Amino acid sequence: MVDVTRKFTAEVPIEKAAEFLRDFANAPSWDPGTQTCRQISDGPISIGTQWHNVSTLFGITTELTYTLVADEPTDVVFEGKNKTASSVDDITLTSLGPNSTEIDYHAHVEFNGAAKIASPLLKAGFETKVAPETVKKMTEALEGL
Repeated sequence: MVDVTRKFTAEVPIEKAAEFLRDFANAPSWDPGTQTCRQISDGPISIGTQWHNVSTLFGITTELTYTLVADEPTDVVFEGKNKTASSVDDITLTSLGPNSTEIDYHAHVEFNGAAKIASPLLKAGFETKVAPETVKKMTEALEGL
């Protein structure tokens, strides 16, 4: 199991940050592992909207279907699933002023089957490589809006 939390600040109004982050199709610009991510359900983004995500981490490419399961002005939660893993990305936003937002990003990944054996190594990789890169990329993407 991987359970990583990072709290950081981006110089962007909370409304812009929330609008950008609730569309998981934007993940390639802020998630270091995501190669492509496209919405696969019809209609506007709301609870139940789904995306097909292709990620590569540690040389392994995997595909997950992500679903928006919480959609609040200050909190969005995505659940991703495939046969080897389930993932929850919980992003909480707090306004620190008109142009500054604190992001509390929590990623929780559980592995199934043979992938479960590699869980301790993957956890270390998430802590030391993926999480810091996510903070960097997400901050840059948000501040570039």
